[in-house]
Amino acid sequence: MAHDERPGGWAAVYAQAVMERADALGAISEEPDLLTRRVATPAMKQANSIVEEWMRSAGMSVRQDNIGNLIGRYEDMGAGVGTLVLGSHLDSVRDAGKYDGPLGVLVAIASVQALHDANKRLPYAIEVAAFADEEGLRYHTSYLGSRVFAGSFDPGYLDLTDADGISLKEAIREFGGDPDALHKDRRDPTDLLGYCEVHIEQGPVLEAEDLPVGVVSAIAAQNRFNLTFSGMAGHAGTVPMHLRHDALSAAAEFVLAVEEVAKAETGAVGTVGQMAVQPGASNVIPGSVTHSLDVRHQDNATLEAMVKALRERAEQISASRGVAIDWELMQSNNSVPCSPDLSRKLAEAVELTGYPVRYLPSGAGHDGVIMSQLTQVAMLFVRCKGGISHNPAESVTVEDVEAAIEVVTRFLDLVNFSNN
Repeated sequence: MAHDERPGGWAAVYAQAVMERADALGAISEEPDLLTRRVATPAMKQANSIVEEWMRSAGMSVRQDNIGNLIGRYEDMGAGVGTLVLGSHLDSVRDAGKYDGPLGVLVAIASVQALHDANKRLPYAIEVAAFADEEGLRYHTSYLGSRVFAGSFDPGYLDLTDADGISLKEAIREFGGDPDALHKDRRDPTDLLGYCEVHIEQGPVLEAEDLPVGVVSAIAAQNRFNLTFSGMAGHAGTVPMHLRHDALSAAAEFVLAVEEVAKAETGAVGTVGQMAVQPGASNVIPGSVTHSLDVRHQDNATLEAMVKALRERAEQISASRGVAIDWELMQSNNSVPCSPDLSRKLAEAVELTGYPVRYLPSGAGHDGVIMSQLTQVAMLFVRCKGGISHNPAESVTVEDVEAAIEVVTRFLDLVNFSNN
């Protein structure tokens, strides 16, 4: 039976299973009383194990690559058209919510389960990718999982160390992977038809407009830096104010400049989320401050202009205060427009499910950024309460998850790659 011919509410049972599975994954953590799940940890191994069971019960064969990506495959009807990838990530930030990442994996599994339960195969194969690292919490470099999948992993990352001094190379070996074989895990792009990711919106638009889902138009460009202001430490009681070279005062002025520059550009955001002050004593003038900088915009040229303006402001602040400034680029991703063809099919699926179509951009980064190096990408946002993410208060309703499952299953019926 085609999905459109099913009686109303057919996706409810799958949606309830997704909510229960999200609860189960939310209980798998490295820390008691809060959700933290980093790449190549025992918690991730436990998460992969339970997700593998769910994939197999949905009729998929399953493999795990060397970085720890879990990939389930649902074979086609024999037409050999190619493979569509669905998925998201299983890692988290520290003290996370249950849905950022896992929801996309679980909705993908549920959609394949619906096909399996109907004993239905499509002209193309489906792979569900549960990526091992998108957030970058452990090694402060995001998209490690999808970078391996896409073949853009930098071998230099293997020497990165976590807070305990464990290198990524060591962690991969401990997890059961071979760090010297990561290049072999690159997915052949000639077989790929596209990538579609379901994700909580992480913003307030859908809730404000009372819509359960929205179609993503593009993923914003993003640059991440580490900045270090270097001045002169000195006694807090003996160095006159006019003779000080206070690195923290320079950094504080720059943080306000970030806010000012971002507010002046429609659609821009700028954030300083981490800061380390040295020597860090209450009676010592700060001699050195290192802090993060995250700037984003949908337009690559606008983002580039923002970064240029901020560098000029940093240099002006440094010169006026007699401190040095050092910039280190940690990550740079261009804006990723979503595939017009796949997005139209998602929009059609939304309409068939009974909802108006809302296109909206993503200010957050996603594995789709990296997957766009391999194939065309599309994304479906799901309403989240208050637009809250990266927070234990993340919340979605079973009704909205049901809508997402219906949209994805209809999308799978609508796409016709054999005619492409």
